[in-house]
Amino acid sequence: MRMIFVRHGEPDYEHDCLTETGRKQAAAAAERLAMEGITAIYTSPNGRARETAEATARKTGIGITVLDYMHEISWGGEGIPEHGHPWTLAEWMIDREGFDFYRRDWKDHPWFAGNAATEYSGMIAGKIDQLLLKHGYRHEGGRFLCDGGTEETIALFSHGGSGACALAHLLALPFPYVCTVMPYEYTSVSIREFPVRKGEYVHPRIELFNDAAHIRGISSGLQIQAESE
Repeated sequence: MRMIFVRHGEPDYEHDCLTETGRKQAAAAAERLAMEGITAIYTSPNGRARETAEATARKTGIGITVLDYMHEISWGGEGIPEHGHPWTLAEWMIDREGFDFYRRDWKDHPWFAGNAATEYSGMIAGKIDQLLLKHGYRHEGGRFLCDGGTEETIALFSHGGSGACALAHLLALPFPYVCTVMPYEYTSVSIREFPVRKGEYVHPRIELFNDAAHIRGISSGLQIQAESE
């Protein structure tokens, strides 16, 4: 099974939709994704993600399923600098404190212990596990049991934050660290492959990450998530 993550196009945050450039990016992404053999399309409920997904739905003739939990995350908490913005905080933790994300639990750090982003990360992780179970993969500890996977390709349209939560969970990486070292462009395509070996434990493989070649000439450049909802 292949799971394609797609970030929404350039947004108009005020109206929660795409800009004209964003619509061009979504159309280009639809052309790119039409070659992937997609069998199911999932999307965040936010307008900018749904509008991006709809371009691919029109191109492929596949219906859309809305995943309410994949809306963009919120962040922040009392006394947390930078409004609790996980991308900025993670970079500070590494650069200014020498924080080791692999030897220390980031969820216990004062900047994340009371940060709304931490709660969203845990919630999305649990929901993604439920989605994968629907497609034949049971998450057990740090591995996945292939209960009955099939060679399908599903696409998930979401955001810089909620997408990072899902990617971090699938790859067993610290969420804030993913925000810092694995940002991705508008409408970029990232693919995880789950081997189909029924009754065996498997691990998701990185097939592709942050492919934005389809928006060459209409790229907005790399932008981290700027809006908290």
